[in-house]
Amino acid sequence: MRMVDLIDKKRLGQTLSQKEIDFIVQGYVQSLIPDYQMSAWLMAVCFQGLNDNELYHFTNSLIHSGEQVDLSRIQGMKLDKHSTGGVGDKTTLVLAPLVASAGGKVAKMSGRGLGHTGGTLDKLESIPEYQTTLALNGFIDQVNKIGVAVIGQSEHLVVGDKKIYALRDVTGTVESKELIAASIMSKKIASGADAILLDVKYGNGAFMKTKEDARDLALRMLKIARAFHKESSVMMTNMNQPLGNAIGNQLEVLEAIDTLQNKGPEDLKELCLFGGSYMLLQGHIVSSFEEGYALLEEKLKNGEAFKKFREMVKWQHGNVDYIDDPKLFKEATYRIDIRSKEEGYIEYIDSYELGHLCMLLGGGRRVKEDVIDPQVGIVLSKKVGDLIKQGEILMTIHSNNPLEDEMYETIDHTITISQTKIEKPKLIEQVITF
Repeated sequence: MRMVDLIDKKRLGQTLSQKEIDFIVQGYVQSLIPDYQMSAWLMAVCFQGLNDNELYHFTNSLIHSGEQVDLSRIQGMKLDKHSTGGVGDKTTLVLAPLVASAGGKVAKMSGRGLGHTGGTLDKLESIPEYQTTLALNGFIDQVNKIGVAVIGQSEHLVVGDKKIYALRDVTGTVESKELIAASIMSKKIASGADAILLDVKYGNGAFMKTKEDARDLALRMLKIARAFHKESSVMMTNMNQPLGNAIGNQLEVLEAIDTLQNKGPEDLKELCLFGGSYMLLQGHIVSSFEEGYALLEEKLKNGEAFKKFREMVKWQHGNVDYIDDPKLFKEATYRIDIRSKEEGYIEYIDSYELGHLCMLLGGGRRVKEDVIDPQVGIVLSKKVGDLIKQGEILMTIHSNNPLEDEMYETIDHTITISQTKIEKPKLIEQVITF
């Protein structure tokens, strides 16, 4: 078998067998296939796609390219969730302890942020002393004891995907929905959960810009989940504005704490209650969505969700003094209020540009080696559909350095104001289940 023949075969739109796909993935992991040939094959996939059988075999090959996590020692259904990424998306920080407070077993392995979207691990590590690295036995023990753990993925998990993704990132082959679906689902399946909630985002702050593309990606991931006998649901959610008000690691932790105390922004609360209800259904803890929603609302109101988050932080060696008294968090040196130059209704918020601005402030990574500044970020005072008066605060920038002139220019173009009333956008477009 020769790689050049398989490149030609996919370039011509022909179907690859399981043996041929295994040959490609294993050969690349073992450095028997050079980058230039793998790049050519990935580009052929971008143009010709993968059919359902090829997508299954490719995902399976990625899963078996590294370690797989055995969570069978965790009692009950093991629940997980994954977001395709968005600006201000701190959902896991609220959703994981919320579902655990209602009796779910949330065994979550998360990643770091790169580019304009933040990573869950970076947010949690802004809590002093919080440890995102746990041995597998400790991870399993924690989920059995308190129902939730959020840690980093093992370096040995889905090795093929790590190597292929690094190549895709520099060869213009990131956008393929088949490659995205296989990358996400191989990690989720190898992580060992029984049921997975997928939050597929669309809009200017997401990787999928349109509802149609988001739905296409969602269906591909659900087909993979079904093929591997994993119970799965997809929420398609709007990322045409940031989720919540805070953007930036420490700021998002503070907003998550508020939300767990039933004081957070309504959109973040709604998304967590909605997604959490489906997770409880997947875990067979409730018999209906409505029952799950009511149960989770009660857990927010009676403080049990917040107590579960505090318990998780303590188990993972974080300093809970900061959770009990968030004023202990050290603030950024500068707090710069950006005020509206006119009166009207917020019509448009450029999530991508705000995420990019947060990265330039030091709150994100241009490359994976960059060091994160946890204190910096942006807090919005208004969202789409809100009325704002001239001179009112649009947003507050938290920075450890004075803002550069080009940053002010970027800020001026991130929000559009209309003189006519604007309807508040729908957050959750639809839920798809198999």
